[in-house]
Amino acid sequence: MADKSVITSIDACVRHLIDDHKRLSEICSELAAQRDALRAEKRALEERVKELDAEVAKMQLTEGLAGGGTNREKAKARVNQLMREVDKCIALLEKPAEIPDSGSPETPETPQR
Repeated sequence: MADKSVITSIDACVRHLIDDHKRLSEICSELAAQRDALRAEKRALEERVKELDAEVAKMQLTEGLAGGGTNREKAKARVNQLMREVDKCIALLEKPAEIPDSGSPETPETPQR
């Protein structure tokens, strides 16, 4: 009879282990599905971050070119400086070409002996 109770006890332990294994396998499957969903969400969020970074860069470039924000006065001053330089260049181009006067070219001097 003692053998029968040992067998019954071992059988109960084995059934308990099998039930635990089934339960833990289900939990593992659920966690794997959650992990996969979180990985997909992470990829989507990383892609969104890249898109937003590109949009921010475009906006900063647009603002810088438009002269908005805190750098507006600096941008305006730089544009004015460049315009003055262009005006000087135009004025130089419109000026007639002047030959340095080192003597009158109309009356060549002949050396006297």
